[in-house]
Amino acid sequence: MPAYPARATLREVGLRDGLQSIDTILPTELKFAWLRAAHAAGVREIEVGSFVPARLLPQLADTAELVAFARSLPGLCVSVLVPNLKGAQRALETGADLMLVPLSASEAHSRANLRKTPDEVVAEVARMRAERDAAGARTLIEGGIGTAFGCTLQGEVAQEDVLRYMQALLDAGADRVSLADTVGYANPRAVRALFERARAMAGERLWCAHFHDTRGLALANVHAALETGVTRFDASLAGIGGCPHAPGASGNAASEDLAFMLEDMGIETGIDIDALLALRAQVAQWLDGESLHGALWRAGLPKTFQAAVTVDSLS
Repeated sequence: MPAYPARATLREVGLRDGLQSIDTILPTELKFAWLRAAHAAGVREIEVGSFVPARLLPQLADTAELVAFARSLPGLCVSVLVPNLKGAQRALETGADLMLVPLSASEAHSRANLRKTPDEVVAEVARMRAERDAAGARTLIEGGIGTAFGCTLQGEVAQEDVLRYMQALLDAGADRVSLADTVGYANPRAVRALFERARAMAGERLWCAHFHDTRGLALANVHAALETGVTRFDASLAGIGGCPHAPGASGNAASEDLAFMLEDMGIETGIDIDALLALRAQVAQWLDGESLHGALWRAGLPKTFQAAVTVDSLS
């Protein structure tokens, strides 16, 4: 039997990865309500938006306001995605706790998505680190390596390329790195193989796993990553999200399904599943007409469900 961790952390990315992938532009006040309810449900890490030009992603134009509001919620780690130095400067100005810098291990995807090569992204991270250190800021830099398991544009992505870029990001000054299955090509065997190698290289600086449910394998892939020692996972309420370069994508791992799976396995998340399901119902009303995903909201919690509680959480 694998030795599962006592605790795991869920980072909610619906407000960024989810909303940027749909047509609906959610009013800022409703995003505040989302943040407030997620925090009340026990979510303690939230990616609230991205510092990109509003003309490109009007859905995320209020990111600075969301950072300011989220920082008022006690104990919440507030993260933002930044594609370039200008975005990083805005993240530093607003006092975000963490900025995630996306790097596609697929050069074809990198050029299509960021208009940069992976090596150019690494160089940008070095500039961000210098800017952060010069400002004396405490904002952490996370290098997020996307298309780590393959790419719809390029096809195969070699493990050696993923690991080389991961080491390059760390050498350039990233505090942490994460791996993402951007287009839903991963399977549990491939996840276990890559994460074992990545963990041997980066240790505790391998921070997070991000799985899309494009082919229904997100939770299976989470389980495989768990077995390698990963304890932090991105997820999106109602499974919203995706990638513009992954036709037919069905979104991210659903936060409510992932939290349930972990808790039902005896792995504490600190999340009130009922409260999260209530928030999902609210969000479903706000996003009426959009494609939502997930399974738990249909069937509900089983009668046998008992939330995980550790000794430490009772002390």
